Amino acid sequence: MLKTKIVALCGKGGVGKTSIAALMVKLLSQKNNRKILAIDADPAMGLATALGITVRKTVDDIRKDLIARIQNGRPQDKQETARQLDYEIFEALASGDGYALLAIGRPEDEGCFCRVNSLLKDIIVDLAGKFDIVLIDGEAGVEQINRRVMKTVDHLVLVSDTSAKGIGVANTIALVAGDKKAVDFHSIGLVLNRVRNGAEAHEISTRTELEIYGWLGDDEAIRDFDFRGAPLTEIPETSPTLGIVADILKKMDIIE
Repeated sequence: MLKTKIVALCGKGGVGKTSIAALMVKLLSQKNNRKILAIDADPAMGLATALGITVRKTVDDIRKDLIARIQNGRPQDKQETARQLDYEIFEALASGDGYALLAIGRPEDEGCFCRVNSLLKDIIVDLAGKFDIVLIDGEAGVEQINRRVMKTVDHLVLVSDTSAKGIGVANTIALVAGDKKAVDFHSIGLVLNRVRNGAEAHEISTRTELEIYGWLGDDEAIRDFDFRGAPLTEIPETSPTLGIVADILKKMDIIE
């Protein structure tokens, strides 16, 4: 069996990261011989919305239920707890057209339940290993991917618009990730969004040491889909943006 390939997307809020993640899921799910898992690790759960998926239960819902049982003093056999959580995580998977989605959710309680967090992360890693490709739509930084999902990814994809702040955030994330304490990765690159032309993309390339995997223009079709709340998986195959995202996946050797 081929090793699971794991792709994680991060970037400043509002730069179009989730839309790009949704288009990647669309393209990957068309490979019928691949098992695809999309993980919505952003508390806003934008990926589920962009894919048109209704989330019934999140990992944090499961986490809070377990913590409540522990706080209520109910006995917890470790192996039985692990089996129960494994079942609940499987039940939390939402089915899409050619892929499955797992939403991490938004933690609402404070306090350290390190054993619970570690157990859930282990279960997510084990679940991910049953898929060919895992795509994680993360928060702005990489620390939450490590703490709440997994420590090691194959491709860390940073997404930014053309703003100096967006590029600065991408550079900072790369710096934090570079010490391997935040998250281990095998390759890292930058995807630029809402770029006016090639000259603008070249200018931005002088402000970063990151390899630029590709750049996308400001797509009116995607803007319209977002405005109407329509799933981005319904974007026509003729979409230029979809073609560029396919080229980015090819550059990472995720698709042929």
